[in-house]
Amino acid sequence: MQSYSRWPAATSHCVRIWPATGRSSRGTIPAWKRCINAARLAALIDAHGWPGRSRVGQDGARAAWLILQHAIRNPPLMRRGLTLLRGGVSEGEVSPLEFAMLEDRIRTFEGRPQRYGTQFDWDEHGRWSPLPLEDPAGVDARRREIGLGPLDQDLRRRSAATARRRERGPRADRPPADWAARQRDMETWLRQVGWRD
Repeated sequence: MQSYSRWPAATSHCVRIWPATGRSSRGTIPAWKRCINAARLAALIDAHGWPGRSRVGQDGARAAWLILQHAIRNPPLMRRGLTLLRGGVSEGEVSPLEFAMLEDRIRTFEGRPQRYGTQFDWDEHGRWSPLPLEDPAGVDARRREIGLGPLDQDLRRRSAATARRRERGPRADRPPADWAARQRDMETWLRQVGWRD
């Protein structure tokens, strides 16, 4: 993903989000950088199609998916990417797990239940939990199809990892102090960005 003739025009809107998002949590990419990466990926897709494994190698394909998965301020790109990834799975160009994670993320942002149980957040009781599921009784079968273990096993692993991070200090993962306010803020953000009407 080198330079593209459309890069400056495609990314000029990203600079506007700098004041509100210039700082990031340790280990995360600031929103303005994710915005630029997403614009560059969109230009690449426009010019060449999805950068699958046979075109850019395993590492390049994984990098493209990570950019797409984190392009949360760009619903049209994520939705378009999901369509491209769906076709790429059948051609062996895309990991079924990557497709499932993107589909779950999009569905949860749109207010629909996820299919594979890959998206988690704090619940109202301060516990790390999967976001709502479509057909909870069938989730483990769907997870098996994409190479994941049972959801309860994944939940135990994630909860243990979160507890270990908490022990490391005050910046570690903690449930929100006011869960209801966080939910309202998230709903506002989802509407502003264009995930929901």
